[in-house]
Amino acid sequence: MSEPKKPDQVPAGATSEGDGIAVGDGPVRVDMYIDFLCPFCQRFELNAAGALAALAGNHQATLVYHPMNFLDEASTTRYSTRASAAAGCASDLGRFVEFTHQMFVQQPEEGGPGLSDAEIARVAQAAGLDPSAFTACTGQGRYLDWPDFVTARAVDASVPGTPTVRVNGTEVDPDGDSITAAVQEAASAR
Repeated sequence: MSEPKKPDQVPAGATSEGDGIAVGDGPVRVDMYIDFLCPFCQRFELNAAGALAALAGNHQATLVYHPMNFLDEASTTRYSTRASAAAGCASDLGRFVEFTHQMFVQQPEEGGPGLSDAEIARVAQAAGLDPSAFTACTGQGRYLDWPDFVTARAVDASVPGTPTVRVNGTEVDPDGDSITAAVQEAASAR
């Protein structure tokens, strides 16, 4: 199997591999594989956001978000790809975490079109992004090929679905308490 080709453009804040957005600078790596259309990912984000923010804010962990497009077929407009590409634009503009959270707060149901580009732009504005800079990035389709790469890398890493969370490579339950405990255990083993 050949390594997926890294896109020419990856968002600001991307890992050296280019398949995720890194937040924080802690010694323990927490990889989170998400899809913006996944209802279980929504539950994960809404319940674990505080714990994740504390881990990054206290310099305990580097959070790596991998926005995938597993569920493109569950919408009529490739919503997972469009949402993940928009998250790349939000990362360029320094508001990835806020945008990601708001996208899950405003998550559409599976099976429909998902949010329109205009609705995603309104979510971005609610997350504190400059509307003109955000729509300039998304309007160019700058990161539309990035979610395919992120997803291909996740498949190569045997990610079974979304949400999947790995702390220093070990899979843990996708909830704040489990992640916090695993980060503390990994830190004490250093």
